[in-house]
Amino acid sequence: MKQRVTKAVFPVAGLGTRFLPATKSVPKEIMTLVDQPLIQYAIDEARAAGIEEFIFVTARGKSALEDYFDHSPELEARLAEDGKDKLLEVLKSTYMPSGAIAYIRQHQALGLGHAVWCARNLIGDEPFAVILPDDVIAAEKPCLQQMVEAHRETGGCMVAAMEVPNERTSSYGVLDVEPGSGNAMKVRGMVEKPKPADAPSNLAVIGRYILSPEVMKHLDSGEKGAGGEIQLTDAIAKEIEGPRGVYGYRFAGERYDCGSKAGFLQATVAFGLAREELRDEFSQYLQEMMAFRSAAQ
Repeated sequence: MKQRVTKAVFPVAGLGTRFLPATKSVPKEIMTLVDQPLIQYAIDEARAAGIEEFIFVTARGKSALEDYFDHSPELEARLAEDGKDKLLEVLKSTYMPSGAIAYIRQHQALGLGHAVWCARNLIGDEPFAVILPDDVIAAEKPCLQQMVEAHRETGGCMVAAMEVPNERTSSYGVLDVEPGSGNAMKVRGMVEKPKPADAPSNLAVIGRYILSPEVMKHLDSGEKGAGGEIQLTDAIAKEIEGPRGVYGYRFAGERYDCGSKAGFLQATVAFGLAREELRDEFSQYLQEMMAFRSAAQ
């Protein structure tokens, strides 16, 4: 009998240096995409997938992230007093039940694999999800929910996968999959950040994972990989020959790399245009701006 996936790890210890000076005082995960911080999109996706326990791997300077999920009695009272019921409901949607959220410190930046390993004592002997908040995915059915449903059939480890341009493979973990159809593809090899000439495909791993507890055992060794860091991809790859195997899941949706400035801006435009109350005014502005730029050239 396959176990339900009810725990998720959120590695949020990074410094966010690409967004300095904003991230000097504000954790990158609190930066807003339209009117929600990146971490809220990740939490909402996890909730939709049935996640009940949320484990944040943090570092110094992340207290604002922890405060975000706490109750705010003064603000609640003010909104209630002013009759702003809709805003009050929005505020309450950011709260987490007591005991549902835990914070673990990563004292050294040793890589994504190390960040996930820091949560080992809270994971125990259960399958678990990993969500990287930098990867924001717009989808009719949330990406992790798609994966959880597929994982009920496959078991083992599962990684979200998408096609990238060949010249970009050196920025990702890349999959070698068995021929066949369907969204869940059996993986026969994984390479972390290969040169384009050495990449087995252009199918890249992005920031959604469902992992077996055996992955934590592989991470125990502290073995370093590409870039001198403890790579999560390397630990997952050791499960390829295991009894349950590893699957790449080709999800339905559009992924935005909000760890880069260009990706963050692209996501802002896409999510802004998706909002009914913003669409007309925002779309008109973009059209006028593009027309002005064309006329000026």
